[in-house]
Amino acid sequence: MKIEYSSIPDEIVHRTIQGECTKDDGIYLFNADPFELFALADSLRYESVGDDVTYIINRNINYTNQCMGTCGFCAFRNSNETGYMYTINEIVEKVKENTDLNLTEICIQGGLVPDISLDFCKEMIESIRSEVPDIHIHAFSPMEIYHISKINNISIKNTLKELKNSGLDSMPGTAAEILSDRVREKVCPDKLTTDEWVDVVKLAHGTGIPTTSTMMYGHLETIEERVDHILTIRDIQKETNGITEFVPLPFMLSNNPVGEQVKKEGRFGTTGIEDLKTHALARVLLHGYINNIQASWVKLGKKLAQIALYYGANDLGGTLIEENISKSAGASEGEYLSADEFKWLIKSAGKTPKQRDTLYKII
Repeated sequence: MKIEYSSIPDEIVHRTIQGECTKDDGIYLFNADPFELFALADSLRYESVGDDVTYIINRNINYTNQCMGTCGFCAFRNSNETGYMYTINEIVEKVKENTDLNLTEICIQGGLVPDISLDFCKEMIESIRSEVPDIHIHAFSPMEIYHISKINNISIKNTLKELKNSGLDSMPGTAAEILSDRVREKVCPDKLTTDEWVDVVKLAHGTGIPTTSTMMYGHLETIEERVDHILTIRDIQKETNGITEFVPLPFMLSNNPVGEQVKKEGRFGTTGIEDLKTHALARVLLHGYINNIQASWVKLGKKLAQIALYYGANDLGGTLIEENISKSAGASEGEYLSADEFKWLIKSAGKTPKQRDTLYKII
């Protein structure tokens, strides 16, 4: 593959094509002419996945907003008695009420409940599986797994095994924020550390549970830490090959303390150019390891997510149906995007829409 660029050094382009970009390469590319970075990312996107753009018909359920966590970026958490906690029956009914939409995935995440039991989580999965046997159950972040393990005094490995045996199919790779302990100490001091997050994800892959991967960027991290985060994801994938996608998530700064701190620094969230550069950089640094880069329509907005399809992204995520966490922090898009609108957005961008399942098998 021969790519000509006026200012990106040939050796960086070569390392990119070989999947060997270094941290210094990543920093250089982020600070280079953005349109040369965009062109490189688009070329790599086409080489990896062509002009197909995927989406999934799924439903999101946040089973509780009660949380003992102290994350400074969260506007969803409710630490007092006014918070809600769905019963197993309520969760199952939420799954069943949308079966007419031909859901292929149910995504389940919640807060850190002080007395959460592993049996409750297993019963949740088993009850959904019993009522809707063909649905893919995508549930429990690495932080939730870590928390459930500690509360129930069971090893993380055995927690994962029991959940898999109950019917857990895959896990969202959320709770990553920025995989830098310096940043985590500032934005989520009581959350699992970088090494602990990596350990949970690797154990999940070793148990036969694939995960996604995410990065929440645009708050208190440096560009160097952003690059380190993506390369950490690449290192995990090199070892386990258990990651299905990478999802850059711009920080939502409304209704949370970290957002107030960011605004005091004279910043008001990420810019569109920064969002596009971050998606492009993810494509470049993960080339050869993770083929699927998702542009989150909830975080970016539908129009910018559509534009990101020319800047390295090849997936627009899911229908969601009930999205609460981003909305609480100021995301302005709705809670639901229909399959018809996905197809319209993708076609009007000159791409080919393809419905997928959680593991990126085309339906």
